[in-house]
Amino acid sequence: MHPLNPKLRRAYDLRGTVGSTLDEDDARALGLRFAALARARGLGVRGVAVSRDGRLSSPTLEAALVDGLVRGGLPVVRLPLGPTPTVSFAVHRLGLDGGIMVTGSHNPPDQNGFKLLLGGAPVHGAALGELWEVAVEERTGGSVAERDVSNAYLGALLAEAPPVPRRLAWDSGNGATGAMVERLAGAMPGHHVLLHTAIDGRFPNHHPDPSVPENLEDLRAAVVLERADLGLAFDGDGDRVGMVDEEGAIVWADQLILLLACDVLTERPGAPVVADVKSSAVLFDGVAAAGGRAVMGPSGYVLVRERMLAEGAPLAGEMSGHIFFGDRWHHADDGLYVAMRALGALHRSGRSLAEFRRALPATYATPELRLPCPDEDKARVLSAVAARAPDADRTDGLRVSTPDGWWLLRSSGTEPKLTARVEGWSEAGRDRLLNQLQGLLRDANLVI
Repeated sequence: MHPLNPKLRRAYDLRGTVGSTLDEDDARALGLRFAALARARGLGVRGVAVSRDGRLSSPTLEAALVDGLVRGGLPVVRLPLGPTPTVSFAVHRLGLDGGIMVTGSHNPPDQNGFKLLLGGAPVHGAALGELWEVAVEERTGGSVAERDVSNAYLGALLAEAPPVPRRLAWDSGNGATGAMVERLAGAMPGHHVLLHTAIDGRFPNHHPDPSVPENLEDLRAAVVLERADLGLAFDGDGDRVGMVDEEGAIVWADQLILLLACDVLTERPGAPVVADVKSSAVLFDGVAAAGGRAVMGPSGYVLVRERMLAEGAPLAGEMSGHIFFGDRWHHADDGLYVAMRALGALHRSGRSLAEFRRALPATYATPELRLPCPDEDKARVLSAVAARAPDADRTDGLRVSTPDGWWLLRSSGTEPKLTARVEGWSEAGRDRLLNQLQGLLRDANLVI
């Protein structure tokens, strides 16, 4: 029996380079091992949903995965090509025990991987490690049924869209949202400009990652040219959305979370709203000003989701763009659903997106700084810096607030690096904070 390549394991999913660390045998082995893991937890008999994105390697990997699940004795509900959120939607709507999405998300075209759901929650961390430990055997009783929940999914999205005409620009980046974006825009009133909706795993126009500014250039230009009310961009598998206002300015994820929080808190005054440690102080202060309780959680979209559930929060999100709702929907990060909720929030606020953005306090932030640091050195460096910053918040690494703003230093969970971010209330304040952090790192023998 082919062993599942341990190099595929990441913090929250499985990922590899096709033809190097990932092939069809690995996909088949994953199917068998997922079936065994489901049985070990008393799950699986109600079926597992499977779908794939538009990468060139996804059809063969998906076919091998389904073969492994069937050999493992599970009933498989096979969905058409589509965005990752359709898998969680199908699991919820059809009452299934789990789901697997074959996707490389926003990674380069030669990479691919798998996102796993079991028992209503993502499989991550130690639970992913169980895939290599569980006893595997082939069983009878496996089956495959073709299902398409796209009509129901479209209807659920439209139920959140305000019934007013808007001028919208949409950019799917040739990712898996393309067909659904075309249907969604076609069912909404107003004028719609569609960019790069043809699903093409080579990503010929730009990389499908809306958290990177250069990937939003086509959308920004279209918004200005077409005098659109706003623009929406989706990542490769559709679990994140990026937004551009009517002036062509990027609205960052923490600003979008604040927009949504202000809307949610009108129905749930005093409720907690969770955001990760990378988020702006403007978000945390804004939640409090809107009558909510701001909760700072660790970075990592699965961890943000777990903190939302633990707090009973109606909303949670992180700077990478993963946003979750706990008030309704099914606790999944879904870029299309977030887009519909944002349109509704704007409609109820009576403001345009640029008006909302311009009303926020000005800040001056660095991009995320990724500092090479051997894994075995991370704890030493963080400990040395912590000794000089006794008042640091230690939710995830070290976050230090001063009258100038704040800085963050934390360990990357996926690379031999430390990550840092600095945000100041002025350019001079940002520079002072950055100099302070650089000095602390130099004293810890790490130079940036």
